[in-house]
Amino acid sequence: MTATRKYSAERLMSVVLAPVVSEKSTFVADKNRQYVFRVADQATKPQIKAAVELMFKTKVDSVTVSNVKGKPRRFGRIEGRRRNWKKAYVRLAAGQEINFAATQ
Repeated sequence: MTATRKYSAERLMSVVLAPVVSEKSTFVADKNRQYVFRVADQATKPQIKAAVELMFKTKVDSVTVSNVKGKPRRFGRIEGRRRNWKKAYVRLAAGQEINFAATQ
C-alpha cells in the first residue's frame, strides 16, 4: 500500500503549508538535496512524505522534523509570544528536484 493511498488527498494538501526560504535552507538544498517546509503542527513524518510526493511528483528518501519554539514578544506593557511551529527537512532521492517557480 502506497503512502498516498493511506491518507486522503484533502488531508495531504493541508499538511505542507509553505516552503521556508532562508540562507540556511538554500545552503542545505544545495549541499544535501534537502528542502525545508513549514508543516502543520499535527503532521507526522509519513504524512509529510506522502504530501510532498503528491504535491511535487517527486520521490522522497527521508524526512526530519523540528519543532520551532515561538519567540517572546512585547507590545508596550503587554507581553506575548509568537506561535510555535513545525519545520520539516525533506531529502529527495538522487536526481530529483523541486522547482518552486514552475509549480502552481
